[in-house]
Amino acid sequence: AHVHIESAMVPPYEFARAVVPHGTTSVIIDPHEIANVFGVEGIRYMLEAAKYTPFSCYVMVPSCVPATHLETNGASLRWSDLTEFKSDPWVLGLGEMMNYPGVLFRDENVLDKLRAFSDRPIDGHAPGVRGRDLEGYVAAGIGSDHESTTLDEAREKIRLGMYLMIREASNAHNLKALLPIITPKNARRILFVTDDRFPNDLIDEGHIDYIVRTAIRAGLDPITAIQIATLNASEYFGLRDRGAITPGRRADLVVFDDFKNFTIQKVFRGGQLVAENGKIVAPDQHRPRPSLSNSMNVNWAKVDLRVPANRHTTARVIEIVPNQIVTRQAVDRIKVENGNAVADPSRDLLKMAVIERHHGTGNVGIAFVRGFKIKKGAIGSSVAHDSHNIIVAGANDEDMLFAARTIASIGGGFVAVENGNVLARVPLPIAGLMSDQPLERVREEMDEINKATRGLGCDLHAPFMALSFLALPVIPELKLSDKGLVDVNKFDFVELLVD
Repeated sequence: AHVHIESAMVPPYEFARAVVPHGTTSVIIDPHEIANVFGVEGIRYMLEAAKYTPFSCYVMVPSCVPATHLETNGASLRWSDLTEFKSDPWVLGLGEMMNYPGVLFRDENVLDKLRAFSDRPIDGHAPGVRGRDLEGYVAAGIGSDHESTTLDEAREKIRLGMYLMIREASNAHNLKALLPIITPKNARRILFVTDDRFPNDLIDEGHIDYIVRTAIRAGLDPITAIQIATLNASEYFGLRDRGAITPGRRADLVVFDDFKNFTIQKVFRGGQLVAENGKIVAPDQHRPRPSLSNSMNVNWAKVDLRVPANRHTTARVIEIVPNQIVTRQAVDRIKVENGNAVADPSRDLLKMAVIERHHGTGNVGIAFVRGFKIKKGAIGSSVAHDSHNIIVAGANDEDMLFAARTIASIGGGFVAVENGNVLARVPLPIAGLMSDQPLERVREEMDEINKATRGLGCDLHAPFMALSFLALPVIPELKLSDKGLVDVNKFDFVELLVD
């Protein structure tokens, strides 16, 4: 019911190869990752590529490109750019409205988009929004939310009429915490979503079937779990031709062994067998050649990672929360060398930078981060939600800069480096977001780079997913953009160094 295919690092046809054998016959995608790099052309590419897949791929057009004014992205989409897609039968509505401050403060550009899609489903994104603010957000016509992390927050959203999307992603595990919210009275207002899921998790664990299986094992009634994953999602998005086995509906069917193991044996789409025993059996189709490359435009002459301490002794620190994409804000003393604030890996205090890659501005945002536990070297990525600039974190400036330059040289991707040497890399030449290789090869590359990152000292389950969300200034508390350090609660920039 809500997924960003780009987070699997492969185009739609490779994503389908991964999830269809797990029983997924329809997906609702929000392509705001590629839209933030290439704008309208990115959306068109995803719509075209999705046609040549063994599943039904519907689109919620991105509402927040850019997500905020606090960062630099590759394109800007106004309401008039989005309405041209309303006539496409594969477009269902407006994607997650991440700019909740824009809704509450009545930003005209935001309100124009909401008005333009007032007759369609509008997805929400309201982490921690409560009380009168949440009431105003819902009153604007927004019907769902997938950012709840606590029972109280989830309960309030359901009471106000929202559909609650329970997320189980690679770096945001909310299922266990939110399952107790489900009762016979509210079960029809619940949806399951994966949001952002990496190749290794798709291959090893599965897709929506993994969430259903996990929910059943945790005690949820099996019929309710299946209803949430099928009928609820279909009805919320107005897809009345699927979601149930009944006369007149599409024969999108999943055959599984039992409720305990929930192993998918056969998958039918429109009455045709498309997967059996974990393998795609549908005939291979023509695949459009990706043309969205050359997305690296960095003004290296202006890139400077130094932070003059100027007699300051403390700094704001972004603290990672394991298995969540929210962060905490802290203040800690800094290490100073030659007058500059530097990383202090002995205290798990790394330096981090976001380098603008779309327009050659030379913008560089710098921060300190705790939670990676990297002792040496650096890691970096061109996937940095949602503007997707280059983001690096490391134990020293030299390796951080080397990581950033390596990312640009391969056209985007992930890297792990140490002492000026590349330990592992995952090239993502399609918009700096997706690979042109089969999913299995991407998974192998991810295994290699995760192993290399563990060798640097990191123990996070999905370190590159965690890194990518540290640049998203619409999820609390403290995030970093190419323009500077952002206090998300204040929705404004704050100084890195403090007295």
